[in-house]
Amino acid sequence: MLAGLSVDYVTRLEQGRATSPSAQVLAALARALQLTVDERDYLFRLGGQVVPGTGRMSSHVTPGIQRLLRRLDEFPVSVHDPAWTLVAWNPLWATLMGDPSDLHGHERNLVWRCFTAPPSERDPTSLSGRVVRTQAEQDAFEADAVSDLRAAASRWPDDPGLRSLVSDLRRASPRFAKLWDSRTVGNHAADRKIILHPEVGQVEVDCDVFTAVGSDLKVIAYTVEPGSEAAEKLALLRVVGLQSLGR
Repeated sequence: MLAGLSVDYVTRLEQGRATSPSAQVLAALARALQLTVDERDYLFRLGGQVVPGTGRMSSHVTPGIQRLLRRLDEFPVSVHDPAWTLVAWNPLWATLMGDPSDLHGHERNLVWRCFTAPPSERDPTSLSGRVVRTQAEQDAFEADAVSDLRAAASRWPDDPGLRSLVSDLRRASPRFAKLWDSRTVGNHAADRKIILHPEVGQVEVDCDVFTAVGSDLKVIAYTVEPGSEAAEKLALLRVVGLQSLGR
């Protein structure tokens, strides 16, 4: 369940009846088993896959980052790979932004959804279109997202997944292609956003992006001022999220 794999497939892997698991499957197993980097690399070798290394992005969520997600339950927190594909989140993030469990592949990539989703869902930091932005703010964020993705492409030039994402985006979105051809490079690190939640209404949060050294994983934390109306709404959402999990 934690790896997003079927019981039947995991059983066949354990029994040796399934061969050549994909890199995505091995990465999911490594996260679920909370492997260290060395243990993850060993798992990739056992699975017959190239060990993530120079020129390739890593989506491995280390045990330390997983502990951080569990301890920071007061605020919504998510983790993304260098190309802005969602790889982990805590329950409050899912309650505030929408549960992404059923999304796969490009659907979990924030830049992809920014440029290809219907206008009502084109928010680069939400997979559900809950962030309220003016057109000017949206245009600015799209430019920032492309600049950040180009910076990632320069750091991980041989990563096939990143190359495929950029190629698919260029075909799917003339707006992305135009921004990509501008060749600007940047880094998106902070923002303030208004989130329109269906149950508690508008929640204004500060959004900060922290980068994990060595992997370039992006840890995004949404925080609010203690005692504010937004803090009260987040406290309510924590209860709502627990009740949903209970159901």
